[in-house]
Amino acid sequence: MRRRPFRPYGPERRWRSDVILSGFQGLAKGAVLAAVTAFGLALAQPVWAREAPQSFAELVDKLMPTVVNITTTQNVPQQGPRLRDMPQLPPGSPFEELFKEFFDKRGGDEQKRRGTSLGSGFIIDGEGYIVTNNHVIQGAEDITVILRDDTQLKAKLIGSDSRIDVALLKVEPPNKKPLPAIKWGDSDKERVGDWVIAIGNPFGLGHSVTAGIISARGRSLNDSLDDYLQTDAAINKGNSGGPLFNADGEVIGVNTAIYSPSGTNAGLAFSIPSNLVKQVADQLREFGRVKRGWIGVSYQSVTDDIADSFGLDRARGVLVANVAADGPAAKAGLKRNDIIVNFAGQDVLDLRRFPRLVANARVGSTVDVVVWRGGKEVPLKLRIGEQEEADKQNAAAQGAPKKPAEPDQPVTSTIEQLGLTLQKPSDQLREKYGLSDQQKGVVVTKVAPNSPAAEKQLQPGDVILEVDQKPVTTPQEVTDIVAKLQQQKKKSVLLFVERQGDPRFAALRLTK
Repeated sequence: MRRRPFRPYGPERRWRSDVILSGFQGLAKGAVLAAVTAFGLALAQPVWAREAPQSFAELVDKLMPTVVNITTTQNVPQQGPRLRDMPQLPPGSPFEELFKEFFDKRGGDEQKRRGTSLGSGFIIDGEGYIVTNNHVIQGAEDITVILRDDTQLKAKLIGSDSRIDVALLKVEPPNKKPLPAIKWGDSDKERVGDWVIAIGNPFGLGHSVTAGIISARGRSLNDSLDDYLQTDAAINKGNSGGPLFNADGEVIGVNTAIYSPSGTNAGLAFSIPSNLVKQVADQLREFGRVKRGWIGVSYQSVTDDIADSFGLDRARGVLVANVAADGPAAKAGLKRNDIIVNFAGQDVLDLRRFPRLVANARVGSTVDVVVWRGGKEVPLKLRIGEQEEADKQNAAAQGAPKKPAEPDQPVTSTIEQLGLTLQKPSDQLREKYGLSDQQKGVVVTKVAPNSPAAEKQLQPGDVILEVDQKPVTTPQEVTDIVAKLQQQKKKSVLLFVERQGDPRFAALRLTK
């Protein structure tokens, strides 16, 4: 049994269940009750309505040969008996030597057995390239692809990507004849309410067909980079990795997960959009891995308060909290306090979609970036780096030597308008909150309940680095800036705060 926690955003948080990887979820015990209410809906002139097809039979006949069943085997370790588990026997017992010999021979040895899993896939190229889910083949030692005519072929893993949950396989076509392949569709053009067809290998039964509609778009699971298509087409164990077709017979998604309190289909299934899958598959075929874009910044969402603090017309874009030294963003001229409002020709509307824009950008390409800085839009040119560069930089930073701590006298003050008690970094505070010896800024030591600081979830141990985009090193500097903003009748004050090395902005309302 394999489960994936469902952590939806927004109003979906009321859901209290699991998203299950359909290729590995076993049957649950018990029954699920469903209530169906019938109702009639009269439409005066349904001139815009599209009739449901009477049959998918002809289309399915053409599509079936492009879908494959996948079986895998792997060694599953089992720990054998250990010497310390030998029963306690009286000294001189005739069974003592017998048990000791048994445990000496088998004790501590790792026993292995063969495990088998079932899934689905589809042929994307007549040469034998096949797409499936990564979780279908993960850890497999042997992969077998079964064609529509029951021909079994050994498959080679070309590459996989656990982040998007896509894998690319390769088989040798029988008799060197091209295999029937799917046609990619444009998942961005599919609408909620469009008909879809799912073909796969549920419960190992072989090729099975279900139909439904697209129920929703843009579903996010597990903070992943992808936006899932939601469908009510029946998806069950073994359907993982199978294709989701539109009414024209084009692949618009890869069936990956289901929402179910019981482990079986409950009318909520999720598919990775084809546009993303095709991009990943192309990279796996070319490089054997996925090269993800990286620009070297940390960022956060822009709230109404933050937008007001920066003079932005509305809450949009992402606010740059930190810029990695010598990273692509730093070389392009991006700075902390910049708000990225456009990336590679696409408006950045919110935080949710921005990581995908960056990750999907081609490594090595140069893109146009527009930032909001100093009350105006500033255009920049940025060369996309690769995520591996970030890993190397992080490793180098962790190995950097620390400077000795400098003696410091604690200076404390309370800003009642914000509900904050602040103090300069001291050896005692560094030890208490795990701060580095080089820590700059002002340390939060107390947050008043029901205060503006409490509303923004500030807590003791946070370090304020900037106030109103100005660096601060003493509590008095914070007090002076806040007093000045109040004289200017500002509604809020923008703080740049660091918590355990994680920087973020917080706009606190100014009380009267």
